[in-house]
Amino acid sequence: MTRYVGIDPSTKTGFVVLDEYGDIWESQEIEVQGKDPERMVKLIDRILTLVSPNDVVCIEDFAYAQANRMAMLGGIGWGIRMELFKRGVTYMEVATGQLKNFAGCKGNCSKEDLIIPIYELWGFRNGSDNVRDAFILAQIARAIKETVKLKAFQRDVIKKVRGR
Repeated sequence: MTRYVGIDPSTKTGFVVLDEYGDIWESQEIEVQGKDPERMVKLIDRILTLVSPNDVVCIEDFAYAQANRMAMLGGIGWGIRMELFKRGVTYMEVATGQLKNFAGCKGNCSKEDLIIPIYELWGFRNGSDNVRDAFILAQIARAIKETVKLKAFQRDVIKKVRGR
């Protein structure tokens, strides 16, 4: 059985696993306390213990932030990507705007603007915007590999993600 994984890398990483029917197998926000770089290594290791070799993974692409925050998020994001690569797990990167578009919102909408569309499209609720983003990423991974009924705006996103 194929699993569809969404990863929203951050100091509090959103992680969601769906099956081919869209049922949620795993949904959590992963955070590790401590000082860097040990904290970052433990966070990356913890995320990768949840990923299986045959998973279809979508990970949110890098977003712009303040320089010091960007360096930290880049370290986490690249660390996850390098570990996926080392383990032979392929992944697709999804731009933040594409993630938002897949939920029916404009690419520059706020994270709070996604709450209602996510619920209306999939009936999913979660208090963490990182988990909500990971949920959309998992839905994108699923839509790329499974025959899923999609709205026109979702089909457009899938075409763009596949074209990367």
